Amino acid sequence: MTQIGLPFDWPADAAKSDYLVTDCNRHISDHVEHFARWPVKASVLIGQRKSGRSLLGRIFSANTGGRVIDDAEHVAESEIFHAWNVAQETRKPLLIIAQTAPVDWPVRLADLKSRLSATPLVDIGLPDPQLCATLIQNLLERRGMPILPEVAEFIANRMERDYVAIQRIVDVLDQASLQSKRAITKAFARETLTTAHLIS
Repeated sequence: MTQIGLPFDWPADAAKSDYLVTDCNRHISDHVEHFARWPVKASVLIGQRKSGRSLLGRIFSANTGGRVIDDAEHVAESEIFHAWNVAQETRKPLLIIAQTAPVDWPVRLADLKSRLSATPLVDIGLPDPQLCATLIQNLLERRGMPILPEVAEFIANRMERDYVAIQRIVDVLDQASLQSKRAITKAFARETLTTAHLIS
């Protein structure tokens, strides 16, 4: 998993090359890729909305043939419990995806709670500046709004580092550029995003 990926989209055919790895999320890609090392045939993956957790789940499913339960906080406990047991019996891995850790879920089934406590948990965490810059640049290019790498780096070094903020920045720049018919230069980005209170 070494190429550019866009956490905001879920492509029809997800592949390893769809997920960008930097220092901030290398532990995630390593963990998911080396599922054979898991102590049990299941793992919990948590991450912020827009963080690419569903995309990574799709890649995992395509590469392993294992099952993915997304938005697990909203899935019936009995379904998760059954899927966990099936994964152990069949030796096909299960990836449980959620926004928060199982300890924060209102789990009532004692047997499920004990299984989840024995299941490895990995947290995508927040993006580093390199990932922020690359995502901003590539998302804008996909919309036909190319920007120079130094402009994306300028933004990344002044923004709140989370995935929702990246989406908001891309939306604001896209709309402002279309309305003003101006290219997204460093000066344009500074003016537009400062006015929108998206960079400092």
